[in-house]
Amino acid sequence: MAGFFSKEKIVNKVVLLPVERISPNPAQPRRDFAEDELRELCESIRENGVLQPITVRRKDGSSYELIAGERRLRASKIAGRTEIPAIILDSTEKQSAVFAILENVQRQDLNMFEEAKALQVLIQEWGVTQEEAARKLGKAQSTVANKLRLLALSEQEQNFLLQNGLTERHARALLSVQPEERMDVLRAVVEKKMNVSQMEQYIQHRPEKPKEKEKRKVIIVKDVRIFLNTINKAIDTMKSAGIPAEAEKYEEAGCIEYRVRIPIGGHIS
Repeated sequence: MAGFFSKEKIVNKVVLLPVERISPNPAQPRRDFAEDELRELCESIRENGVLQPITVRRKDGSSYELIAGERRLRASKIAGRTEIPAIILDSTEKQSAVFAILENVQRQDLNMFEEAKALQVLIQEWGVTQEEAARKLGKAQSTVANKLRLLALSEQEQNFLLQNGLTERHARALLSVQPEERMDVLRAVVEKKMNVSQMEQYIQHRPEKPKEKEKRKVIIVKDVRIFLNTINKAIDTMKSAGIPAEAEKYEEAGCIEYRVRIPIGGHIS
């Protein structure tokens, strides 16, 4: 396969480059590479070589930065290849990053959160507007906006969605739930194997958690004389009404004891 490529390093032409001189693209949105897919690609490269050149940009006289072809580069290294066919593009750092992100998003094998994060990097770090990103990807701007909204979910929620094979539509439905209730909803969705429509119905009609009872205000009165006065006033009120009530107060062992005597069957005079 090497005979089909020139070793002359010419921009925009296919050349052979040493793999150790090619560094990964820092804007690469993919974080996880399936080992089985890499092994299959590695075996194919051992048998047939790299059929599709990677693309790179020149960093300096002897080093390059990958633009597209991360899996091909990784698999080539695993296969023990020291060189790889590449096309050197004359591009800036920004152009390289944008191209790498768009190329990965268009492959449609990123998970929904990797795709959303890639779009976020395009917009926040490289100054691409939502409208421009949508146009380059052939998507509606509302689609891009909806994908970006997924990043409002916590890392725990994102991992749970991915680990349980739930879809982007499940994730969007979850956004309508209060953050403190989302994990409970997700567990119910998985336990009952709900599709998106069932999940939306569940969210709409699920029983609300009982509101926390308002804490009753407890008045703490440090001066015990207020309570003693209340008892004395009660006794005085009964006496005024003609009830011969009596009260005796004892103080001992650091406490006050009151004994109140009210005649049974007494009458008002």
